[in-house]
Amino acid sequence: QTQVVTHDTTPFFSDDSEAEGSEEPGAGPSQRREEEPASGVSSLRAVFTVIVLCFINLLNYMDRFTVAGVLPDIEQYFGINDGKSGLLQTVFICSYMFLAPVFGYLGDRYNRKMIMSVGIGFWSIVTLASSYTPKEYFWLLLLTRGLVGVGEASYSTIAPTIIADLYIKERRTQMLSVFYFAIPVGSGLGYIVGSKVDDLAGDWHWALRVTPALGLVAVVLLLFVVKEPKRGAIEARPEHTLQRTSWLGDMKALCRNPSFVLSTFGFTAVAFVTGSLALWAPAFLFRAAVFTEGRPPCVKGPCDTSDSLYFGIITVVSGILGVASGAEVSRRLRLRTPRADPLVCALGLLLSAPFLYLAIVFAQASPIATYVFIFLGETFLSMNWAIVADILLYVVVPTRRSTAEAFQIVLSHLLGDAGSPYLIGVVSDSLKQTDSYLWQFRSLQLSLLTCSFVAVGGGAFFLATALFIEKDRQRATNYAPSDDEPIVVPKSGRSTRVPVSSVLI
Repeated sequence: QTQVVTHDTTPFFSDDSEAEGSEEPGAGPSQRREEEPASGVSSLRAVFTVIVLCFINLLNYMDRFTVAGVLPDIEQYFGINDGKSGLLQTVFICSYMFLAPVFGYLGDRYNRKMIMSVGIGFWSIVTLASSYTPKEYFWLLLLTRGLVGVGEASYSTIAPTIIADLYIKERRTQMLSVFYFAIPVGSGLGYIVGSKVDDLAGDWHWALRVTPALGLVAVVLLLFVVKEPKRGAIEARPEHTLQRTSWLGDMKALCRNPSFVLSTFGFTAVAFVTGSLALWAPAFLFRAAVFTEGRPPCVKGPCDTSDSLYFGIITVVSGILGVASGAEVSRRLRLRTPRADPLVCALGLLLSAPFLYLAIVFAQASPIATYVFIFLGETFLSMNWAIVADILLYVVVPTRRSTAEAFQIVLSHLLGDAGSPYLIGVVSDSLKQTDSYLWQFRSLQLSLLTCSFVAVGGGAFFLATALFIEKDRQRATNYAPSDDEPIVVPKSGRSTRVPVSSVLI
Protein backbone atom coordinates (compact mmCIF):
# COMPACT_ATOMS: atom_id res chain seq x y z
CA GLN A 1 0.00 0.00 0.00
CA THR A 2 1.50 3.34 -1.06
CA GLN A 3 1.56 5.89 1.73
CA VAL A 4 0.00 9.26 0.84
CA VAL A 5 1.51 12.15 2.79
CA THR A 6 -0.43 15.40 2.91
CA HIS A 7 1.58 18.57 2.81
CA ASP A 8 0.14 21.99 3.54
CA THR A 9 1.12 24.70 1.07
CA THR A 10 -0.37 27.93 -0.23
CA PRO A 11 -0.59 29.18 -3.81
CA PHE A 12 1.85 32.00 -3.01
CA PHE A 13 4.57 29.61 -1.94
CA SER A 14 3.83 26.87 -4.46
CA ASP A 15 7.20 25.87 -5.86
CA ASP A 16 6.18 25.85 -9.52
CA SER A 17 3.72 28.75 -9.34
CA GLU A 18 5.47 30.86 -11.93
CA ALA A 19 6.78 28.17 -14.21
CA GLU A 20 3.60 26.23 -14.78
CA GLY A 21 1.25 29.15 -15.20
CA SER A 22 -2.44 28.70 -15.53
CA GLU A 23 -4.07 26.83 -18.39
CA GLU A 24 -7.48 27.87 -19.61
CA PRO A 25 -9.99 25.00 -19.89
CA GLY A 26 -10.28 23.90 -23.47
CA ALA A 27 -7.18 25.79 -24.59
CA GLY A 28 -5.86 24.15 -27.72
CA PRO A 29 -2.27 23.62 -28.82
CA SER A 30 -2.47 26.61 -31.16
CA GLN A 31 -3.08 28.89 -28.18
CA ARG A 32 0.04 27.76 -26.33
CA ARG A 33 3.61 28.74 -27.09
CA GLU A 34 5.29 26.51 -29.58
CA GLU A 35 8.37 24.66 -28.42
CA GLU A 36 8.17 26.04 -24.88
CA PRO A 37 11.28 24.97 -22.94
CA ALA A 38 10.73 22.12 -20.50
CA SER A 39 11.84 24.36 -17.63
CA GLY A 40 9.06 26.85 -18.43
CA VAL A 41 11.68 29.64 -18.81
CA SER A 42 12.73 31.04 -22.18
CA SER A 43 16.40 30.83 -23.17
CA LEU A 44 16.85 34.62 -22.93
CA ARG A 45 15.16 34.76 -19.51
CA ALA A 46 17.35 31.87 -18.36
CA VAL A 47 20.51 33.79 -19.29
CA PHE A 48 19.31 36.88 -17.40
CA THR A 49 18.45 34.65 -14.43
CA VAL A 50 22.00 33.29 -14.32
CA ILE A 51 23.44 36.82 -14.58
CA VAL A 52 21.36 38.00 -11.61
CA LEU A 53 22.32 34.93 -9.56
CA CYS A 54 26.00 35.53 -10.38
CA PHE A 55 25.69 39.16 -9.28
CA ILE A 56 24.19 38.11 -5.95
CA ASN A 57 26.83 35.41 -5.44
CA LEU A 58 29.51 38.02 -6.08
CA LEU A 59 27.95 40.29 -3.43
CA ASN A 60 27.73 37.32 -1.07
CA TYR A 61 31.49 36.70 -1.13
CA MET A 62 32.38 40.36 -1.40
CA ASP A 63 30.63 41.04 1.90
CA ARG A 64 32.07 37.92 3.49
CA PHE A 65 35.69 39.06 2.96
CA THR A 66 35.37 42.80 3.40
CA VAL A 67 35.95 42.21 7.12
CA ALA A 68 39.20 40.35 6.36
CA GLY A 69 40.35 43.30 4.21
CA VAL A 70 40.18 45.67 7.19
CA LEU A 71 41.06 43.17 9.94
CA PRO A 72 44.12 45.08 11.29
CA ASP A 73 41.87 48.13 11.77
CA ILE A 74 39.22 46.04 13.54
CA GLU A 75 41.82 44.46 15.84
CA GLN A 76 43.20 47.89 16.72
CA TYR A 77 39.74 49.48 17.16
CA PHE A 78 38.39 46.83 19.53
CA GLY A 79 41.76 45.85 21.07
CA ILE A 80 41.32 42.12 20.42
CA ASN A 81 43.78 39.24 19.97
CA ASP A 82 44.06 36.65 17.18
CA GLY A 83 41.61 34.24 18.80
CA LYS A 84 38.81 36.81 19.01
CA SER A 85 39.58 38.01 15.48
CA GLY A 86 39.08 34.47 14.21
CA LEU A 87 35.64 34.42 15.84
CA LEU A 88 34.40 37.04 13.36
CA GLN A 89 34.51 34.47 10.59
CA THR A 90 33.59 31.51 12.78
CA VAL A 91 30.28 32.92 14.11
CA PHE A 92 29.23 33.86 10.60
CA ILE A 93 30.02 30.41 9.21
CA CYS A 94 28.33 28.65 12.14
CA SER A 95 25.11 30.61 11.63
CA TYR A 96 25.28 30.03 7.90
CA MET A 97 26.01 26.34 8.41
CA PHE A 98 23.23 25.52 10.88
CA LEU A 99 20.57 27.39 8.91
CA ALA A 100 21.52 25.84 5.56
CA PRO A 101 19.49 22.63 6.18
CA VAL A 102 16.41 24.72 7.00
CA PHE A 103 16.63 26.62 3.73
CA GLY A 104 17.56 23.43 1.89
CA TYR A 105 14.35 21.82 3.13
CA LEU A 106 12.31 24.90 2.17
CA GLY A 107 14.07 25.21 -1.17
CA ASP A 108 13.06 21.68 -2.17
CA ARG A 109 9.39 22.38 -1.36
CA TYR A 110 8.51 26.06 -1.79
CA ASN A 111 9.05 29.02 -4.12
CA ARG A 112 12.81 29.50 -4.26
CA LYS A 113 12.75 33.05 -5.61
CA MET A 114 10.71 34.37 -2.69
CA ILE A 115 12.91 32.59 -0.13
CA MET A 116 16.04 34.17 -1.63
CA SER A 117 14.46 37.64 -1.85
CA VAL A 118 13.52 37.69 1.84
CA GLY A 119 16.90 36.29 2.88
CA ILE A 120 18.97 38.80 0.89
CA GLY A 121 16.85 41.70 2.13
CA PHE A 122 17.46 40.60 5.73
CA TRP A 123 21.19 40.15 5.04
CA SER A 124 21.47 43.72 3.65
CA ILE A 125 19.80 45.28 6.70
CA VAL A 126 21.91 43.34 9.22
CA THR A 127 25.17 44.06 7.37
CA LEU A 128 24.41 47.79 7.43
CA ALA A 129 23.59 47.60 11.13
CA SER A 130 26.95 45.92 11.89
CA SER A 131 28.81 49.00 10.61
CA TYR A 132 27.46 51.09 13.51
CA THR A 133 28.87 48.90 16.30
CA PRO A 134 30.36 51.00 19.19
CA LYS A 135 33.93 50.33 20.34
CA GLU A 136 32.82 48.89 23.69
CA TYR A 137 30.50 46.27 22.13
CA PHE A 138 32.61 43.79 20.20
CA TRP A 139 30.05 41.09 21.08
CA LEU A 140 27.46 43.08 19.12
CA LEU A 141 29.67 42.94 16.02
CA LEU A 142 29.92 39.16 16.50
CA LEU A 143 26.13 38.93 16.81
CA THR A 144 25.44 40.91 13.64
CA ARG A 145 28.05 38.93 11.69
CA GLY A 146 26.28 35.78 12.85
CA LEU A 147 22.92 37.10 11.63
CA VAL A 148 24.45 37.84 8.22
CA GLY A 149 24.71 34.06 7.83
CA VAL A 150 20.90 33.83 7.84
CA GLY A 151 20.61 35.68 4.55
CA GLU A 152 23.54 33.95 2.90
CA ALA A 153 22.24 30.49 3.85
CA SER A 154 18.94 31.30 2.14
CA TYR A 155 20.78 31.98 -1.10
CA SER A 156 23.72 29.58 -1.31
CA THR A 157 21.65 26.40 -0.87
CA ILE A 158 19.08 27.35 -3.49
CA ALA A 159 20.73 29.29 -6.34
CA PRO A 160 22.70 26.35 -7.85
CA THR A 161 19.52 24.25 -8.00
CA ILE A 162 17.79 26.93 -10.08
CA ILE A 163 20.66 26.82 -12.58
CA ALA A 164 20.38 23.01 -12.57
CA ASP A 165 16.69 23.33 -13.51
CA LEU A 166 17.54 25.63 -16.43
CA TYR A 167 20.38 23.73 -18.10
CA ILE A 168 21.72 20.20 -18.51
CA LYS A 169 24.99 18.47 -19.40
CA GLU A 170 27.87 20.66 -20.72
CA ARG A 171 25.72 23.80 -20.84
CA ARG A 172 25.01 23.38 -17.12
CA THR A 173 28.74 23.00 -16.40
CA GLN A 174 29.44 26.19 -18.33
CA MET A 175 26.79 28.16 -16.46
CA LEU A 176 27.94 26.81 -13.10
CA SER A 177 31.48 27.87 -14.01
CA VAL A 178 30.20 31.40 -14.64
CA PHE A 179 28.26 31.28 -11.36
CA TYR A 180 31.29 30.13 -9.37
CA PHE A 181 33.55 32.75 -10.93
CA ALA A 182 31.80 35.01 -8.45
CA ILE A 183 33.48 33.24 -5.51
CA PRO A 184 37.10 34.27 -6.17
CA VAL A 185 36.12 37.51 -7.91
CA GLY A 186 33.75 38.50 -5.11
CA SER A 187 36.27 37.49 -2.45
CA GLY A 188 38.99 39.54 -4.13
CA LEU A 189 36.68 42.53 -4.52
CA GLY A 190 35.91 42.27 -0.81
CA TYR A 191 39.57 42.84 0.01
CA ILE A 192 39.97 45.54 -2.65
CA VAL A 193 36.80 47.51 -1.86
CA GLY A 194 37.28 47.11 1.89
CA SER A 195 40.88 48.40 1.81
CA LYS A 196 40.21 51.27 -0.63
CA VAL A 197 37.04 52.50 1.10
CA ASP A 198 38.94 52.35 4.40
CA ASP A 199 41.73 54.47 2.88
CA LEU A 200 39.39 57.02 1.28
CA ALA A 201 37.04 57.40 4.25
CA GLY A 202 39.71 57.01 6.92
CA ASP A 203 37.27 54.78 8.80
CA TRP A 204 36.84 50.99 8.43
CA HIS A 205 33.12 51.22 9.25
CA TRP A 206 32.38 52.60 5.78
CA ALA A 207 33.81 49.45 4.20
CA LEU A 208 30.80 47.53 5.59
CA ARG A 209 28.28 49.94 4.05
CA VAL A 210 28.96 49.22 0.38
CA THR A 211 27.38 45.78 -0.06
CA PRO A 212 24.04 46.53 1.73
CA ALA A 213 23.08 49.11 -0.92
CA LEU A 214 23.95 46.67 -3.70
CA GLY A 215 22.02 43.98 -1.84
CA LEU A 216 18.78 45.94 -2.12
CA VAL A 217 19.39 46.28 -5.87
CA ALA A 218 19.82 42.49 -5.97
CA VAL A 219 16.41 41.98 -4.32
CA VAL A 220 14.73 44.13 -6.98
CA LEU A 221 16.45 42.16 -9.75
CA LEU A 222 15.40 38.87 -8.15
CA LEU A 223 11.75 39.91 -7.98
CA PHE A 224 11.46 41.32 -11.50
CA VAL A 225 14.03 39.42 -13.61
CA VAL A 226 14.38 35.90 -12.20
CA LYS A 227 11.65 33.38 -13.01
CA GLU A 228 11.11 30.18 -11.03
CA PRO A 229 11.76 27.18 -13.35
CA LYS A 230 9.89 23.89 -13.15
CA ARG A 231 11.75 21.66 -10.73
CA GLY A 232 13.53 18.82 -12.55
CA ALA A 233 11.39 19.19 -15.69
CA ILE A 234 14.35 19.70 -18.00
CA GLU A 235 15.62 16.26 -16.97
CA ALA A 236 12.23 14.53 -16.73
CA ARG A 237 11.98 11.14 -18.39
CA PRO A 238 8.71 10.12 -20.03
CA GLU A 239 8.58 6.77 -18.29
CA HIS A 240 8.34 8.11 -14.77
CA THR A 241 7.55 11.18 -12.71
CA LEU A 242 9.88 12.35 -9.94
CA GLN A 243 8.21 12.39 -6.53
CA ARG A 244 9.37 14.09 -3.35
CA THR A 245 10.20 11.87 -0.41
CA SER A 246 10.45 12.79 3.27
CA TRP A 247 13.47 14.70 4.60
CA LEU A 248 14.61 11.61 6.50
CA GLY A 249 14.33 9.55 3.32
CA ASP A 250 16.38 12.15 1.44
CA MET A 251 19.12 12.09 4.08
CA LYS A 252 19.30 8.29 4.06
CA ALA A 253 19.65 8.29 0.28
CA LEU A 254 22.39 10.94 0.39
CA CYS A 255 24.37 9.07 3.05
CA ARG A 256 24.25 5.95 0.85
CA ASN A 257 25.73 7.92 -2.06
CA PRO A 258 29.55 7.41 -1.86
CA SER A 259 30.39 10.00 -4.52
CA PHE A 260 28.38 12.67 -2.74
CA VAL A 261 29.81 11.87 0.71
CA LEU A 262 33.47 11.59 -0.39
CA SER A 263 33.34 14.71 -2.59
CA THR A 264 31.79 16.58 0.35
CA PHE A 265 34.75 15.60 2.57
CA GLY A 266 37.10 16.69 -0.21
CA PHE A 267 35.29 20.02 -0.43
CA THR A 268 35.58 20.31 3.35
CA ALA A 269 39.36 20.45 2.93
CA VAL A 270 38.92 23.21 0.34
CA ALA A 271 36.71 25.12 2.80
CA PHE A 272 39.27 24.70 5.62
CA VAL A 273 42.12 26.09 3.51
CA THR A 274 40.18 28.93 1.88
CA GLY A 275 38.59 29.94 5.20
CA SER A 276 41.99 30.14 6.89
CA LEU A 277 43.67 32.04 4.08
CA ALA A 278 40.69 34.35 3.51
CA LEU A 279 40.83 35.78 7.03
CA TRP A 280 44.49 35.50 7.89
CA ALA A 281 46.52 35.94 4.67
CA PRO A 282 46.32 39.80 4.56
CA ALA A 283 47.13 40.06 8.27
CA PHE A 284 50.00 37.58 7.84
CA LEU A 285 51.43 39.57 4.91
CA PHE A 286 51.12 42.77 6.94
CA ARG A 287 52.99 41.24 9.89
CA ALA A 288 55.67 39.89 7.55
CA ALA A 289 56.21 43.41 6.18
CA VAL A 290 56.44 44.85 9.72
CA PHE A 291 58.96 42.18 10.74
CA THR A 292 61.14 42.03 7.60
CA GLU A 293 60.73 45.43 5.89
CA GLY A 294 60.43 47.67 8.92
CA ARG A 295 56.92 48.84 8.01
CA PRO A 296 55.30 50.82 10.87
CA PRO A 297 52.95 48.61 12.95
CA CYS A 298 49.26 49.48 13.31
CA VAL A 299 49.10 51.43 16.57
CA LYS A 300 46.33 53.85 15.59
CA GLY A 301 43.86 53.52 12.70
CA PRO A 302 43.57 53.67 9.79
CA CYS A 303 46.15 50.91 9.21
CA ASP A 304 48.13 50.23 6.04
CA THR A 305 45.82 48.07 3.89
CA SER A 306 48.07 47.68 0.82
CA ASP A 307 48.52 43.94 1.52
CA SER A 308 44.75 43.45 1.45
CA LEU A 309 44.63 45.27 -1.90
CA TYR A 310 47.38 43.12 -3.44
CA PHE A 311 45.93 39.92 -2.02
CA GLY A 312 42.52 40.88 -3.38
CA ILE A 313 43.90 41.42 -6.89
CA ILE A 314 45.71 38.07 -6.73
CA THR A 315 42.52 36.36 -5.54
CA VAL A 316 40.47 37.79 -8.43
CA VAL A 317 42.99 36.87 -11.15
CA SER A 318 43.90 33.45 -9.76
CA GLY A 319 40.23 32.66 -9.17
CA ILE A 320 39.25 33.43 -12.76
CA LEU A 321 42.14 31.38 -14.12
CA GLY A 322 41.52 28.53 -11.68
CA VAL A 323 37.78 28.17 -12.27
CA ALA A 324 38.17 28.50 -16.07
CA SER A 325 41.11 26.10 -16.31
CA GLY A 326 39.43 23.57 -13.99
CA ALA A 327 36.28 23.50 -16.12
CA GLU A 328 38.26 23.28 -19.37
CA VAL A 329 40.64 20.56 -18.18
CA SER A 330 37.66 18.59 -16.89
CA ARG A 331 35.81 18.99 -20.19
CA ARG A 332 38.77 17.71 -22.20
CA LEU A 333 39.51 14.87 -19.80
CA ARG A 334 35.88 13.67 -19.94
CA LEU A 335 36.56 12.60 -23.53
CA ARG A 336 39.00 10.04 -22.14
CA THR A 337 37.51 9.03 -18.81
CA PRO A 338 34.13 9.50 -17.05
CA ARG A 339 36.09 9.98 -13.82
CA ALA A 340 37.51 13.30 -15.01
CA ASP A 341 35.76 15.60 -12.49
CA PRO A 342 37.02 14.09 -9.21
CA LEU A 343 40.48 13.56 -10.73
CA VAL A 344 40.77 17.25 -11.67
CA CYS A 345 39.62 18.24 -8.15
CA ALA A 346 42.25 15.95 -6.62
CA LEU A 347 44.94 17.36 -8.93
CA GLY A 348 44.04 20.93 -7.97
CA LEU A 349 44.33 20.29 -4.24
CA LEU A 350 47.51 18.21 -4.46
CA LEU A 351 49.22 20.88 -6.59
CA SER A 352 48.08 23.76 -4.37
CA ALA A 353 49.57 22.21 -1.20
CA PRO A 354 53.31 22.69 -2.00
CA PHE A 355 52.81 26.22 -3.35
CA LEU A 356 50.90 27.32 -0.26
CA TYR A 357 53.63 25.83 1.92
CA LEU A 358 56.33 27.72 -0.01
CA ALA A 359 54.32 30.96 0.17
CA ILE A 360 54.15 30.77 3.96
CA VAL A 361 57.82 29.79 4.36
CA PHE A 362 59.17 32.44 1.94
CA ALA A 363 57.26 35.31 3.59
CA GLN A 364 60.28 36.32 5.66
CA ALA A 365 62.77 36.07 2.79
CA SER A 366 61.10 37.42 -0.34
CA PRO A 367 57.72 39.21 -0.52
CA ILE A 368 57.68 38.85 -4.32
CA ALA A 369 58.21 35.07 -4.12
CA THR A 370 55.46 34.90 -1.50
CA TYR A 371 52.94 36.62 -3.77
CA VAL A 372 53.94 34.39 -6.71
CA PHE A 373 53.46 31.21 -4.67
CA ILE A 374 50.13 32.51 -3.28
CA PHE A 375 48.99 33.15 -6.84
CA LEU A 376 49.88 29.61 -7.96
CA GLY A 377 48.42 27.99 -4.83
CA GLU A 378 45.11 29.87 -5.13
CA THR A 379 44.88 29.14 -8.87
CA PHE A 380 45.09 25.38 -8.32
CA LEU A 381 42.76 25.61 -5.30
CA SER A 382 40.13 27.43 -7.40
CA MET A 383 39.97 24.60 -9.95
CA ASN A 384 37.52 22.81 -7.63
CA TRP A 385 34.63 25.25 -7.25
CA ALA A 386 32.47 24.68 -10.33
CA ILE A 387 33.40 21.01 -10.65
CA VAL A 388 32.36 20.06 -7.09
CA ALA A 389 28.99 21.74 -7.65
CA ASP A 390 28.52 19.85 -10.91
CA ILE A 391 29.37 16.53 -9.25
CA LEU A 392 26.65 17.10 -6.67
CA LEU A 393 24.07 17.98 -9.31
CA TYR A 394 24.61 14.88 -11.45
CA VAL A 395 24.91 12.28 -8.67
CA VAL A 396 21.80 13.55 -6.81
CA VAL A 397 18.22 13.46 -8.19
CA PRO A 398 16.53 16.88 -8.73
CA THR A 399 14.08 16.61 -5.82
CA ARG A 400 16.94 16.19 -3.32
CA ARG A 401 19.39 18.78 -4.61
CA SER A 402 18.63 21.67 -2.24
CA THR A 403 18.82 19.23 0.67
CA ALA A 404 22.11 17.88 -0.70
CA GLU A 405 23.46 21.44 -1.10
CA ALA A 406 22.49 22.17 2.50
CA PHE A 407 24.03 18.94 3.81
CA GLN A 408 27.27 19.68 1.94
CA ILE A 409 27.33 23.22 3.32
CA VAL A 410 26.81 21.99 6.89
CA LEU A 411 29.47 19.29 6.78
CA SER A 412 32.08 21.25 4.83
CA HIS A 413 31.71 24.30 7.07
CA LEU A 414 31.38 22.34 10.31
CA LEU A 415 34.69 20.60 9.72
CA GLY A 416 36.12 23.29 7.45
CA ASP A 417 35.96 27.08 7.59
CA ALA A 418 33.60 27.31 10.59
CA GLY A 419 36.46 26.45 12.90
CA SER A 420 39.62 26.96 10.84
CA PRO A 421 39.94 30.79 11.24
CA TYR A 422 39.39 30.51 14.99
CA LEU A 423 41.67 27.45 15.20
CA ILE A 424 44.47 29.24 13.35
CA GLY A 425 44.10 32.23 15.68
CA VAL A 426 44.11 30.15 18.85
CA VAL A 427 47.13 28.12 17.75
CA SER A 428 48.90 31.36 16.86
CA ASP A 429 48.21 32.80 20.32
CA SER A 430 49.42 29.58 22.00
CA LEU A 431 52.70 29.57 20.03
CA LYS A 432 53.42 33.23 20.75
CA GLN A 433 56.19 33.27 23.37
CA THR A 434 56.34 37.08 23.65
CA ASP A 435 54.27 39.95 22.26
CA SER A 436 57.10 41.11 20.01
CA TYR A 437 56.64 41.74 16.28
CA LEU A 438 58.85 38.69 15.63
CA TRP A 439 56.50 36.32 17.45
CA GLN A 440 53.34 37.96 16.12
CA PHE A 441 54.63 37.00 12.68
CA ARG A 442 56.29 33.66 13.52
CA SER A 443 53.39 32.18 15.49
CA LEU A 444 50.90 32.96 12.72
CA GLN A 445 53.31 31.55 10.13
CA LEU A 446 53.62 28.22 11.93
CA SER A 447 49.87 28.05 12.47
CA LEU A 448 49.09 28.63 8.76
CA LEU A 449 51.32 25.72 7.68
CA THR A 450 48.42 23.45 8.71
CA CYS A 451 46.63 24.41 5.47
CA SER A 452 49.10 22.56 3.23
CA PHE A 453 48.60 19.26 5.00
CA VAL A 454 44.80 19.61 4.99
CA ALA A 455 44.93 20.21 1.21
CA VAL A 456 46.73 16.89 0.70
CA GLY A 457 44.03 15.09 2.69
CA GLY A 458 41.34 16.70 0.54
CA GLY A 459 43.08 15.46 -2.60
CA ALA A 460 42.93 11.93 -1.23
CA PHE A 461 39.14 12.18 -0.73
CA PHE A 462 38.65 13.24 -4.34
CA LEU A 463 40.79 10.35 -5.55
CA ALA A 464 38.48 8.03 -3.59
CA THR A 465 35.45 9.75 -5.19
CA ALA A 466 36.76 8.72 -8.61
CA LEU A 467 36.23 5.07 -7.70
CA PHE A 468 32.43 5.49 -7.35
CA ILE A 469 31.53 8.38 -9.66
CA GLU A 470 30.42 6.32 -12.69
CA LYS A 471 28.06 4.07 -10.75
CA ASP A 472 26.47 6.90 -8.76
CA ARG A 473 25.97 9.07 -11.83
CA GLN A 474 24.18 6.27 -13.68
CA ARG A 475 22.02 5.57 -10.62
CA ALA A 476 20.88 9.23 -10.45
CA THR A 477 20.28 9.41 -14.21
CA ASN A 478 18.16 6.25 -14.26
CA TYR A 479 16.42 6.93 -10.96
CA ALA A 480 12.80 5.88 -10.67
CA PRO A 481 10.83 6.09 -7.40
CA SER A 482 10.16 2.76 -5.76
CA ASP A 483 6.69 1.55 -4.87
CA ASP A 484 7.12 2.15 -1.16
CA GLU A 485 8.11 5.82 -1.43
CA PRO A 486 5.44 8.25 -0.12
CA ILE A 487 3.64 10.57 -2.50
CA VAL A 488 3.39 14.20 -1.40
CA VAL A 489 -0.05 15.65 -2.12
CA PRO A 490 -0.69 19.29 -1.05
CA LYS A 491 -3.98 20.00 0.74
CA SER A 492 -4.27 23.40 -0.90
CA GLY A 493 -2.60 25.49 -3.54
CA ARG A 494 -1.50 24.04 -6.86
CA SER A 495 -2.25 20.34 -7.08
CA THR A 496 0.49 17.80 -7.70
CA ARG A 497 0.08 15.62 -10.76
CA VAL A 498 0.27 12.07 -9.48
CA PRO A 499 -0.28 9.09 -11.82
CA VAL A 500 -3.48 7.22 -10.91
CA SER A 501 -1.66 3.90 -11.12
CA SER A 502 0.74 5.03 -8.41
CA VAL A 503 -2.11 5.77 -6.00
CA LEU A 504 -4.34 2.77 -6.68
CA ILE A 505 -1.97 0.06 -5.52
